[in-house]
Order: sequence, then structure tokens, then C-alpha cells
Amino acid sequence: MTPAFPDPSLRQDVHRLYHDHHGWLQGWLRRRLGDRERAADIAHDTFLRLLVTRRLPGVGEGRRYLAQIARNLVIDQWRRQRIEQAYLDSLSALPEPETPSLETRAIVIETLLLIDAMLDSMPARVREAFLLSQFEGLTYPQVAARLGVSLSSVQKYMTRAIQACYQVLYAE
Repeated sequence: MTPAFPDPSLRQDVHRLYHDHHGWLQGWLRRRLGDRERAADIAHDTFLRLLVTRRLPGVGEGRRYLAQIARNLVIDQWRRQRIEQAYLDSLSALPEPETPSLETRAIVIETLLLIDAMLDSMPARVREAFLLSQFEGLTYPQVAARLGVSLSSVQKYMTRAIQACYQVLYAE
């Protein structure tokens, strides 16, 4: 069974964008990344993102829109590499018998990436209240005192934090 392809007008619009801007985008990425293969991968992923989100740029906005998507993909890739490297660095301190399997490593890295996405989706104050409560174990009144806000503000922050967590967890 073949997967459903996006509607014909979307397919044509993306094809036109691809035809008009793919070469430019790949060159733009290659100059910024210094790596032909990564540039090709990210250019491909940029157009894939257009198909998945079904959002296209306005007239005359093609390059700017594609560049922004590509920038976001590069940032996501750097963030992922930074998180993976931090995890692998922490594993290097473990004795050999305690080193997790490759499958466990992959699961942990995916979990860390989800946590990072959740935290990144929260406004600064919401994230700070969430971290104080969940990772430092402070009560809501203690969080309120630490942040210099009311208890009701902390309750609102925590509600927003939990909503952000659910959005990231169930967006996939």
C-alpha cells in the first residue's frame, strides 16, 4: 500500500519552490556549514518540512522562508549533537560493566531531546518555576518566594509548564 501523497496543488507548489530555490538553498547551506553532505541533507529536510507542515511561503518570500526553515533545522541538529555529546561524555566516566547498551543509549538520548524540547517551549519564568519545583524539590510557596511572585502566579506557571510538556509529548 502506498502512502497518501499531499494534494496535487501543494505538490506542484513545493515542486516549483524546489525547482526555483533548491540549488540556491543548498549552496547557501554549504557556505554556512562548510559541508556538502550536511547541506544536501538539510536542504532535503527543508522541503520535506514544507510537505509535512503544508505551510508555504507567500509570493516573493520563498528564499527567506526556506532559509528560516533551514536555520531552524541546523539549530535543531546542533542542539541534538550537543545533548548527545554531553550524554556520551557522562558515560565515559562509567566503568565498562555499567555502560548502557546502544539501544538504551538511543532511548536516553531521545528522552533527553524531548525534555530539552519541553523546556525550550516554555517561557523563561514558567521554565524557572518548573525547574525549581521538579528538580530542586521546592514547594509552590518556596518557588513563589524564590521568584518573588505570588502563589497564584506559581500555580499558573506550573499549569503552563505541564501544558507545554503535554504538547511536546503528544505532538508526535
